[in-house]
Amino acid sequence: MATDFGDISFLINKFRERGGERAFAWHGQYLTYIELADQVQRDVEWLANELGVDAGSRVVLLGDFSFRSIPLLLALIARRAITIPLTETTYTNVGDLLTEIEPHLVLDVRDAPAISSDPVVKTGNPQAESHRLFEILSERAVPGLVLFTSGSSGKPKGVVHDFSRLLTKFHNPRPGLITLNFLLFDHWGGLNTLLGCLASGTLVVFPETRTPQEICQLVEQHRIELLPATPTFLNMLLISRAYEEYDLSSLKLITYGAEPMPETTLASLKSIFPDLELRQTYGMIELGVMRAKSRSSDSLWVKLGGEGYQTRVVDGILQIKAESAMLGYLNAPSPFTDDGYLITGDSVEQDGEYFRILGRKSDLINVGGQKVYPSEVETVILEIPEVVDAVVYGETHVLTGKIVCADIIVSGEFDAAAMRQKVKRHCHSKLQPFMVPVRIAFPKEGFYTSRLKKRRDR
Repeated sequence: MATDFGDISFLINKFRERGGERAFAWHGQYLTYIELADQVQRDVEWLANELGVDAGSRVVLLGDFSFRSIPLLLALIARRAITIPLTETTYTNVGDLLTEIEPHLVLDVRDAPAISSDPVVKTGNPQAESHRLFEILSERAVPGLVLFTSGSSGKPKGVVHDFSRLLTKFHNPRPGLITLNFLLFDHWGGLNTLLGCLASGTLVVFPETRTPQEICQLVEQHRIELLPATPTFLNMLLISRAYEEYDLSSLKLITYGAEPMPETTLASLKSIFPDLELRQTYGMIELGVMRAKSRSSDSLWVKLGGEGYQTRVVDGILQIKAESAMLGYLNAPSPFTDDGYLITGDSVEQDGEYFRILGRKSDLINVGGQKVYPSEVETVILEIPEVVDAVVYGETHVLTGKIVCADIIVSGEFDAAAMRQKVKRHCHSKLQPFMVPVRIAFPKEGFYTSRLKKRRDR
């Protein structure tokens, strides 16, 4: 009896056509497409016959990108399970919410990286009451996907997707580039990169630590052509100067998203990599990743849309209708309008077909009725030569409602009082008075999430 691969049949057919071509590079080893196809088939049969995984089964896949996790992910899609991919950090952060989900199974591959490794299997409660969103997936008999927002501005939210809708875009892939999959296993950006590479038949390389040195070393070793990253990481790359130690001439494209890009960081990247295309991307865990086109490599204006997406701006906030939109949140009210647009929460400016993303509305600092976007202030602070990085946020104040605060990392030895004055003088020369930070701190540790984005909740 032939194995039923369901919604990933198109991928399995492509894998077998590519045979011995390299699919993955990880830990200095390679996995071919035919090896991947064969392992997915074994996993589909194992999930069905040994574990009873079927449509509607809620399965946590705990680990990171590896030769073992990826075949299991694809097999879970084939079995039409509701897959909950989690890295170790997210697994810890969403423990309470995960208890409410009550998964039927946990497949732990953290210590089983090889393709032949056996995952640790933990059983849950198969009789647990199901959330209404999970019931929708079961009734449709489609694979599901649960992801969690980063919680960089508050408590993480559980996002439930019909995975079959997310897969639609990969049926007609674009030509592929050798790609370093920088983004994470439990983030749609990372899964989107993985599936895009698999659909186009290109080699995808997985890092271990995501430090600037390791990323540059992998670019040189594998002749990486595409590096997707966050602005925070790209700033870390500039600070480290690791790009001077390795041959990065193979790079053709760096994409960035997930948070606002400071103009100073973008200008520095363009200066150091003048022949590279720098392209802003836009996506949300709730929507998927949209087609995006930057006005130019040194511009923060970006055109958004493409097949399956509609955009509009209401009261300065971007709204998007998407065929691939989530079914809803597990633990939060619906963010959709009555006519099906998702209220993204992103404040934007618009110039014809192009948008400029100013930042999350929830990050906006209201100082006595005046609006302050943290990214604008951060860009100015980053112009100061001694400043390595900065994060700007608001704190409650009895008179103005909020005041602007900044945490700043400074290179080398410095006098804190003198540096505060320097920052304030520079900000006063470039910004309105209400935008100048009132409180300035110099933390010894960074202010980044596990997804290498700036954390603004204080």
